[in-house]
Amino acid sequence: MTQGPLTTEAGAPVADNQNSETAGVGGPVLVQDQLLLEKLAHFNRERIPERVVHARGAGAYGTFTITADVTPYTRAKFLSEVGKQTEVFLRFSTVAGNLGAADAVRDPRGFALKFYTEEGNYDLVGNNTPVFFIKDAIKFPDFIHTQKRDPYTGSQEPDNVWDFWGLSPESTHQVTWLHGDRGIPASYRHMNGYGSHTYQWNNEAGEVFWVKYHFKTDQGIKNLTTEEANKLAGEDPDSHQRDLREAIERGEFPSWTVQVQIMPAADAATYRFNPFDLTKVWPHEDYPPIEIGKLELNRNPENIFAEVEQSIFSPAHFVPGIGPSPDKMLQGRLFAYGDAHRYRVGINADHLPVNRPHATEARTNARDGYLYDGRHKGAKNYEPNSFGGPFQTDRPLWQSFNGFTAATGNHEAPVHAEDNDFVQAGNLYRLMSEGEKERLIANLAGAISKVSRDDIAERAINNFRQADGDFGKRLEAAVQALRG
Repeated sequence: MTQGPLTTEAGAPVADNQNSETAGVGGPVLVQDQLLLEKLAHFNRERIPERVVHARGAGAYGTFTITADVTPYTRAKFLSEVGKQTEVFLRFSTVAGNLGAADAVRDPRGFALKFYTEEGNYDLVGNNTPVFFIKDAIKFPDFIHTQKRDPYTGSQEPDNVWDFWGLSPESTHQVTWLHGDRGIPASYRHMNGYGSHTYQWNNEAGEVFWVKYHFKTDQGIKNLTTEEANKLAGEDPDSHQRDLREAIERGEFPSWTVQVQIMPAADAATYRFNPFDLTKVWPHEDYPPIEIGKLELNRNPENIFAEVEQSIFSPAHFVPGIGPSPDKMLQGRLFAYGDAHRYRVGINADHLPVNRPHATEARTNARDGYLYDGRHKGAKNYEPNSFGGPFQTDRPLWQSFNGFTAATGNHEAPVHAEDNDFVQAGNLYRLMSEGEKERLIANLAGAISKVSRDDIAERAINNFRQADGDFGKRLEAAVQALRG
């Protein structure tokens, strides 16, 4: 390929491939950003039939029980009463591997949860880490390309991984998480889950709060060392799936204590970190987690393909009282997940038993298409109509975002008082015990030492050096020892 400017599929030069277009700094992403939509739509269609990411997974049904009064913060009915129970389906996964990959690998774990509420299905699409590698969805296809097989070699390439991470310093926090002790969970039951993104809650009075979800495992955190994982991946590639299924069969139902961090909307503008930046956490001393419920898994699926592989989750599936935030990664996912499902499973994927509402009925004017089941019979397929058809409620699910009146454009995320790409990675490192630091350094050095170019290795090390001087010094020495 000849050198020159990056272009769209139509050959037009790309002015900014790092920041999606928003309605002013910190505002929601715009549909007019055709580069973002082109990249995400193309990315979703690169593989068939398995998921492009999160292909390797396991799932189970269960219940969510509300244990605290959260009506001052949200009007969602499934959260309206202490003791109220809602059926759920939870799909766990690894991110980078395909359907035939092993479970015991160093990789984030998906934690995708579907609540079958009386107001429709609410999907919470998260991971086992509270942060992510990037903060803008326009970079997501590029990031995943570095984790997948190289189109020339057909292998996962360390050069690609560390070249991208080194050139994307916002990844430093998540990479530190990934190469620490929690980078390889011992099982799906022995890890936490996180909504990761910031979401909106709004109450009956219309007041807005920003929230983050935490699912703390009641089984206790258990992890594998690199050596233990390598051995297990070879001996039992299905270790995590088998463990989850057999635990439920034995009646040892895994559970998680559900917590939320709640931020009044007025705090967001002056908070020390950008509260909508997916590479950042809200420190607990600022917004202490509040326990609100209990999640239990107690029923295995009867057919893996029908219920696990064909299950779909979308962060755009909200219910009244819950909505999105201006988080640029979340804004991109609101489009990308549904688009992926329409391509991979089909336009009527929501008709499948695992995906359709269980506690209410879907009433839409959508008809026909692949695998349409004829459910609407002779009902009219337009609105408004005078034949008793469904009608609009005139009440949005969430409150609109205010204050975004600046010029549109490819804006970087707003920078708050203590924002930079390294501060929280450094804080995480300094929280670790000496043993945890030694294992983190060994894991990172083992990965970075495999790259073929010294400049890629040095750039990667420098990100950790900026997070913490001791971190960078020890990592540099460890990499040099391995590279000779």
